[in-house]
Amino acid sequence: MATYLIGDVQGCDDALGRLLERIDFSPSRDTLYLLGDLVNRGPDSLAVLQRLMALEGSAHCLLGNHDLHLLAVAHGVRKPHRSDTLDAILHAPDRPRLLDWLRHRPLALQHQGWLMVHAGVLPAWDAAQTLSLAREVEAALQSADWGVLMHNMYGNQPDHWDDRLRGFDRLRVIVNALTRLRLCTPSGVMEFATKDSADAAPPGFLPWFAVPGRRTDGQPVAFGHWSTLGDTGRPDALALDTGCVWGGCLTAARLGAVAGTVERISVRCPQAQKPG
Repeated sequence: MATYLIGDVQGCDDALGRLLERIDFSPSRDTLYLLGDLVNRGPDSLAVLQRLMALEGSAHCLLGNHDLHLLAVAHGVRKPHRSDTLDAILHAPDRPRLLDWLRHRPLALQHQGWLMVHAGVLPAWDAAQTLSLAREVEAALQSADWGVLMHNMYGNQPDHWDDRLRGFDRLRVIVNALTRLRLCTPSGVMEFATKDSADAAPPGFLPWFAVPGRRTDGQPVAFGHWSTLGDTGRPDALALDTGCVWGGCLTAARLGAVAGTVERISVRCPQAQKPG
């Protein structure tokens, strides 16, 4: 009986299949936690969703920014990007079922001491608050009028957390932190333009997990989203986006018996998209 955390799949179903073979995954015995960006940019997003849906209770999937983008495109809120590979889902006979399943996925989870998000956690949030705030967005996304959230979800402002935030400003900050965050200031002001390595951070900005005194310091956090990051060098920050769609690897981390310990297993991936 094993538990695995898996980074950004982004529609690379062949790689996901090979990774599951490599770890000898058994849905009756083992459990998967996928850290968001299940779809887009890779060659077979539809097959990824179908595979994960079929695994039911043995696969727990977070929402990433690309998954939210799919929902926004399907709702007519966003136009497809030139590099999107979502048409098979958008034209699938069971499109309503696929999208309904996707919008009922969480934005944060905790298991065996690990807090799991797609992108990052703001310095002012501890694990309990992160999970609570994620549930606020999940409630809006899973409601009958979820399209209202889609229409109000995008934008970079407000760029920092304030407990007094209400309405869509509050939800937008939560979504941006959990699905887009890479860099922020020590006070939690977010920056979204930089997508390269941590060395490219603008003056005054740090990787969110390197902010001194953040409330999740020492709390093991697993995340994806940052394919150019590499190893964080920290036992409490596990980066699992290893650039599958860009020709890197798809990586799983098997949780160890000792809290905070993992074993990494990866498979190489053909390049589906060229950076830039």
